[in-house]
Amino acid sequence: MYQLNNFAQRADLDNALASKVADLLSVAISQNGSASIAVSGGSTPKGFFTALSNKDIDWQNVTITLADERWVEFDSKDSNTRLVHENLLQNNASAATFFHLRKESEFNQATLAKLNSDAKESLLPLDVLILGMGEDGHTASLFPCSEQISVALDINNSDALMKVVPQTAPHERITFTYAHLAASKNIILHLCGEGKKVVLEKALASDNQQEMPIRAFLQNPDINTQVYWAE
Repeated sequence: MYQLNNFAQRADLDNALASKVADLLSVAISQNGSASIAVSGGSTPKGFFTALSNKDIDWQNVTITLADERWVEFDSKDSNTRLVHENLLQNNASAATFFHLRKESEFNQATLAKLNSDAKESLLPLDVLILGMGEDGHTASLFPCSEQISVALDINNSDALMKVVPQTAPHERITFTYAHLAASKNIILHLCGEGKKVVLEKALASDNQQEMPIRAFLQNPDINTQVYWAE
């Protein structure tokens, strides 16, 4: 299920979310000696990234990764890895470790197998997951238009990471599967703008997950998705 947290200004949301995430990471570190977080790309989280990067926590024991990534070079304008390095892995957070989803130039089964093994060994389950949402209701790279959507949403999928090829968006993608995203200890959906509020309301109005994959997080009674929204 979900809980909606409304903010009048984006700066207020960014600061509140940064404080919340910093607290969650600190608790995980105190309990387990380390913490992991997956974030999402796009323009929405930039202010949140900056606010979080300045938090005074034990960043050297934090591993940051992405919920998904486009299979592009680091210097591409479409690289979420570049976005995170330029906006989150700064200030205090520069001491954190980054888990790369795109480590090799070739996107093949051997690459995926190695990434799956590494993620399961050193990263999962995630302590914190920050999701975004597209106008079509996709989250991470769980695209309703992709041929892989049924496998990507399968709660019994043993693969942590998989290849997705959306039909309505550019680039091949690598994404964490729903089964492993849903196992995250704390799940937050970060949204800004009236348009995203309309999409959220549409997602809440029906339960067809393949039509709008974000529904898998919003309507699962076993998941407590915290929605942070600001105009």
